Amino acid sequence: MWTNFFITSAGAASALAGLVFVAVSVNVNQLIEFSHLLPRAAATIAALILILVSSVAALIPQSAPALGGEIVLFAAMCWLLKLRSAQQAFVGGAKWHRPRFEAYSETLVGQAQLLPFFVGGVLLLAHQPAGLYWVAGGILAIFVFSMMNAWILLVEILR
Repeated sequence: MWTNFFITSAGAASALAGLVFVAVSVNVNQLIEFSHLLPRAAATIAALILILVSSVAALIPQSAPALGGEIVLFAAMCWLLKLRSAQQAFVGGAKWHRPRFEAYSETLVGQAQLLPFFVGGVLLLAHQPAGLYWVAGGILAIFVFSMMNAWILLVEILR
């Protein structure tokens, strides 16, 4: 039942991660100038890689608790990059005189994207198949917000 969803998610995450890599390489000079955007790009790529590895792990024949543990581990690694990005959003925002709500919203959105992965992973650890729905929600959230970050890294940075 979930196979097609996870195959599609893995492919889409790979393509979008590639787009963000291209955005970073094309606009590297501007990203270096606005150093708070480098951690944002890294966190965006990490979130897309979270989708990729979680989707691939879901396709491996294994128990629900094993999958849940993997998802929690993958989400924790991504969370560390999101924390770094949030920290730099506040530092960079102050340096460039950006409204503080931008840093708060980036932090809130970054953390909210990962929450469904943690909840889903814990539910799977507890043998609750509903955990897959939480993971699917997290995947959808990351896709939406990663597209916004890709736009910022490709277009808005040139304004």
